[in-house]
This record gives sequence, structure tokens and C-alpha cells, in this order.
Amino acid sequence: MTATVPRPAPDAAVPEPFERTLSVAGRRLRVAVRPAAPDPSGAPAPRPLVLVNGIGASLELLAPLAETLDPRREVIRFDVPGIGGSQLSPVPLPMAALTTLLADLLDQLDGLTGRSHRVVDLLGLSWGGGIVQQFALQYPRRTGSLALVSTGTGVMMVPARIGVLARMLTPRRYNDPSYRRDAGREIYVGEDPDAVDALFSRVQPVRARAYLHQLFALTTWTSLPVLPFISAPTLVLAGRKDPVIPIVNAHVMGSLLPRGEVHLHRGGHLGLLTRPGELGPVVEDFLDRHRPTGADRP
Repeated sequence: MTATVPRPAPDAAVPEPFERTLSVAGRRLRVAVRPAAPDPSGAPAPRPLVLVNGIGASLELLAPLAETLDPRREVIRFDVPGIGGSQLSPVPLPMAALTTLLADLLDQLDGLTGRSHRVVDLLGLSWGGGIVQQFALQYPRRTGSLALVSTGTGVMMVPARIGVLARMLTPRRYNDPSYRRDAGREIYVGEDPDAVDALFSRVQPVRARAYLHQLFALTTWTSLPVLPFISAPTLVLAGRKDPVIPIVNAHVMGSLLPRGEVHLHRGGHLGLLTRPGELGPVVEDFLDRHRPTGADRP
């Protein structure tokens, strides 16, 4: 049973969410932060949670999920280079470089929020799961708990059907609602089309070049041989009807991650976003079971 989340007292000072464009390693990156609300019990706040988006999606796509998460948890969303409000890189960046940018971004947030981001929890959706896995490999001492949602191990994974892959090679589903409806019959099996449209109506238009840069990062990266070296507690959340990331990938990841837990749900690729009230508590319960104690507390 999911525990009731304590809410701030009516007279408690609740910090306002904010959005900034920061210069990180010479690149402008847009970030949105929902600061942690005070806990009425006086308990220390959980670790900050970084949400990393799927391919092509600006940070607005993750807003419904962020809104349902425990208000005591600081939630960070950002646009990777070329997406949303972030500056496009002149050359494609590999996963390792994107992860370094994320680490530098977190360092800058210390001054904006007044709290440490030395250790964070991370949730990666689809393509974003690659950055989360790479972050855990590059920065194990900065990694708290992980949630890998509708994601795989990059180029070395069980692929989707050819028709689904072809639909994923273009950003048209973001920019053309009629195409999205058509493509959704293959990509978003198990999801309510109206719920998918409502989500994508939030997202900023996607430039083809930026999308190609993200495809480059994915197709030149894999975590499969090194999953056993990710020591962080990891939730692998996958939809039984997901045609983009066949469910066998979740089982492979769960078997190779030393502290991996697999949770399967009845939906498809975007289940966590179309049904955050149902699946958000699954993520919350996992993160709460692995709350920091002592040395890694922010």
C-alpha cells in the first residue's frame, strides 16, 4: 500500500518553481526546477530527482509527472542541446559528453537552490534512460537511485519491429498532430490517443538536425556489457504493450543490474506520463525505500 504523502502546513513557506537558461560549458541549457517543499514533520528532504526526457521531447512533456511527485522532493527537468530552449551543439555529442553537461548543470544549481546536488536520484524515459545509465557509470559517487522507464541498452538491445523503428527515425510525430495519430497506432499501443495528444501538445517543435544529433548519441552507445558495474539501486519500469522497447529488454536489464528491480505495467511506451497517478507512486515507493542515510544525504 502506498503511504500518504505529508503535505506542507498551510503557513509553511513553499518555494516557487522556476525556469532558467544557464551557460554550461559554453552552451545555453534550459532547466526547470521545482524546489523541495518543507516536510511538516521536520524530516530531511529526499535527494533531488533529475528527470531525463525521451528523444525529441522538451521538458514540458515531463510536467504532468513532476506535478504528481512528492512535493518534498526537488524535481529537475532540462532540455538537452538543440531541444526546447537549449542551444544546438555544432556537432553531435555522444552520451558521455551529454552526461558531463548534466553533471556541470547540477553543479550550477547549487547556487540557485541553496542546496547540494552532489548526489541525485535520476529517472530516464526511453532515450533519456541512456543518459541515466551513463551518468551512473561516469559518476557513481554522485548517483543515488535510478528509475529506467521504457528504455533499453542502446545499440545492443532487442530492437522494435522495422515499422516501429521507421516511425521513430523522424520527429514528425512532435510537429504534425495528424501524423502523430497515424504513427501512434504503431508506436503508442496501449495508450489513450487523446492522452498522448494532450501530452504532445505541451512539447515545443523539434528541429530535424537536433533530432539527428540525439539519434547519433543513441546509435553510438550501449550499456549492455557494463550493466553489472552499475551498483545503484535501479527500478526498471516497462509496459507490457510497449512496441518501441520490447519487454524482453526489461528482463535482460533486471537480470544484469546488481540491484535491479523490474516492475511491469499494463500500458505502453508512455504509460508513466499518461497515467502518472497510477505509476508515479511506484517510482515514489522505490525511491523512498532507498532514501539517503548519513554520508550521502544532501
